Amino acid sequence: MSAKKNTLVDEADGYVTARLAGHWFALPISAVHEVFLLSRITTVPQSPPGIIGVLNLRGRIVTALDTRQILGFAPARTDLTMAIGIERHNELFGLAVDQMGDVLRSVPAEREPAPMNLDRRWREIVTGVQRADGHLVLLVAVDRLFDSVMNLVSA
Repeated sequence: MSAKKNTLVDEADGYVTARLAGHWFALPISAVHEVFLLSRITTVPQSPPGIIGVLNLRGRIVTALDTRQILGFAPARTDLTMAIGIERHNELFGLAVDQMGDVLRSVPAEREPAPMNLDRRWREIVTGVQRADGHLVLLVAVDRLFDSVMNLVSA
């Protein structure tokens, strides 16, 4: 996906894009702490579904989440190497993704409501969609995503 093809009108509306289970999704840049490699993950015995394990990222403990499982897809492949770092309540989480994309520049006029035929778990977290480079990008609300994580972990 090329960021050059997307016109920027409102700098505040940038999104980090990633591919997951064949779908492109985007998180607001303002919510992304960093993007990093998933390496040296330590599994946590008896951890709830959706948690791959923990890792040390420059002295901080990061909880690696299986974003595929959280969103109702087959569990993460073992060769996942990238994660999107999100900080919530002073804790750092890494959302495992299949592939990182580019930065999507968006304006409200280019966005459409989320399609009604989305999977239930996606409908709960997607605020809208936008076409970019010939494919549909799902715009994700980070707070709603972490509500889904907490529901899965506490189940």
